[in-house]
Amino acid sequence: MREYLLVLLVAAGVTYLLSNLARRLAFRFNAVALVRDRDVHTRPIPYFGGISMCLGLAAAFLVSGQLPWLGGFESVRHDAQAILLAGTLICAVGVVDDLLELNAIAKIAGQLLAAGVVVMNGVKLYWIPLPDAILSLDDGASIAITVVLIFVAVNAINLIDGLDGLAAGVVAIGSGAFFLYAYLLAYEQELVRATPASLVTVATLGICLGFLPYNVHPARMFMGDSGAMLLGFLMATSSISLTGQLDPSRLQTAGVSVLATYLPILLPFAVLAFPLLDLTMAYVRRTLRGQMWYQADKQHLHHRMLNLGHPHRQAVALLWLWSALVAFGVVLVALYPQPGVIAGFVAGLVVAAGLTWGRRVWTVLTRRTKVDHG
Repeated sequence: MREYLLVLLVAAGVTYLLSNLARRLAFRFNAVALVRDRDVHTRPIPYFGGISMCLGLAAAFLVSGQLPWLGGFESVRHDAQAILLAGTLICAVGVVDDLLELNAIAKIAGQLLAAGVVVMNGVKLYWIPLPDAILSLDDGASIAITVVLIFVAVNAINLIDGLDGLAAGVVAIGSGAFFLYAYLLAYEQELVRATPASLVTVATLGICLGFLPYNVHPARMFMGDSGAMLLGFLMATSSISLTGQLDPSRLQTAGVSVLATYLPILLPFAVLAFPLLDLTMAYVRRTLRGQMWYQADKQHLHHRMLNLGHPHRQAVALLWLWSALVAFGVVLVALYPQPGVIAGFVAGLVVAAGLTWGRRVWTVLTRRTKVDHG
């Protein structure tokens, strides 16, 4: 755990220190987010947060390779190098987009190329748990499903990057939940605790924490597509790499709950529940309008949160709360399915629902009361 903590601190520290430099470079090269109709910021904000996060990730992986424990596992070093290489590629595509505004086809091509790099280096989905069996994937199915998962995660995070601190906070929460799951499962079942998934998630948590001081409202800089696509890519590859390290049949025979056995596959959907829901709603909404799925609008979940009357900071905090409840709730219920844990999870959902919609419900009831007594 001490080496993971060191990796976290290195990722956070390097990202934080380099963010100010990246901010200056963004101004120098005119990589700034101008104010558009669908945006909520009111003045131009510099991009290039993705550059500082990518360099923070590289520093964290470099340090991990020199540590006596993490550096001693070839599988960890190999997957980390492949993920860093592909992550740098997708970040570079985002930097070009921040500068030149690439069209959708060019961005998709860059995302697929990065997915291809990790797949060719063996970071891919190896199995899928079914109710009565474990489905081992052949090379064709493994590659296709892995590429699709990476593509979906990258674009899901990119779409929610609409409020200050939202995407970085959601990914930090999701990474923390995934690291907690991977570490606790390895500890309880006496599995190897050094996995690429644990390394990637703790480093991802670190770069998010290092960037957030520059990105919380009012933001001093944005991560841009370079950062959003990088974070989505890291979330996808960390969960995908875990299937290559865990033997699901061993989990099933080790007394682990059924939900915990499926969690390597289900957890990515839990930690990215909000971004995936937003992506699905945007796809359906735009398809029904006859638009392409990537055409922007101002009806994302974070826009709807603002429309409920929540101030900017409060809207972000509530979306962080929902993300934490779903991500950590699923992990704790899966690993510790006791009544108290389940009751606490349900209670948390009720509180979050009250904080989210309570103001609107109170306003409606108040108006009706005034009308009745008018």
